[in-house]
Amino acid sequence: MAAHSPFDLTGKVAVVTGGNGGLGLGIAMGLAGAGANIVVAARSVEKTAQALEDIRALGVEAHGVTVDVTQEPAIQRMVTNTLDHMGRLDILVNNSGIAIRALPENLTAAQWDSVVDVNLKAAFLGSREAYAQMSSAGGGKIINVGSMYSIFGSDWGAPYAASKGGIVQLTKSLAVAWAKDNIQVNAILPGWFLTDLTRGIPESDPGRYDNINRRIPTGRWGEPSELGGAAVFLASSASDYVTGSVLAVDGGYSSA
Repeated sequence: MAAHSPFDLTGKVAVVTGGNGGLGLGIAMGLAGAGANIVVAARSVEKTAQALEDIRALGVEAHGVTVDVTQEPAIQRMVTNTLDHMGRLDILVNNSGIAIRALPENLTAAQWDSVVDVNLKAAFLGSREAYAQMSSAGGGKIINVGSMYSIFGSDWGAPYAASKGGIVQLTKSLAVAWAKDNIQVNAILPGWFLTDLTRGIPESDPGRYDNINRRIPTGRWGEPSELGGAAVFLASSASDYVTGSVLAVDGGYSSA
């Protein structure tokens, strides 16, 4: 009989917020490819329906939950709904994120709050809500999705950068707090990826695209599927002794 792979997620249930497109879907597909059943928690019902189709094609169960991650009752319902439909919650990927492009002097308090609420507060609320279930089940995995702006400043995106920097410190704090419960909490920092939001940049802003490309040692932008391996590692028993870690998946961009 073949030895059990430490990367095998068969029978596990993963909730991925914002998992119906872009990097979130790349992560969800990666986890599904390793055998996990997936709950896609997002706003757009249409996009979620398509994502569920793609995920189920990999031979796993998939379920969609419509959620506004900034609302505490909605996050509670997301977890309850997951348990009702899937019976367990082993992995939480806090991936939802938004950005507002404006210089700091032109930002309103409401704009600041909207970005920080989706990117940082929601990760805390989701993690806190998952904690009771994971701790009573004997453990779990939480993966927070940061950004290159967790490390670098952004003139046009101060609240985005602040929230993504906060993701790193939230990750470390939860890792320390919940190590006793066998819950590993880690963060992935994606570099420059080609998604629906960025795919037009090579044509619309070739100068910016070339500047970024020159900075990436591997010489190219990533595809969302290339986040899958890091997510599987951090979601599986392969990372049981890894917690509070921050893993850049960026083609070497942050090292250059």
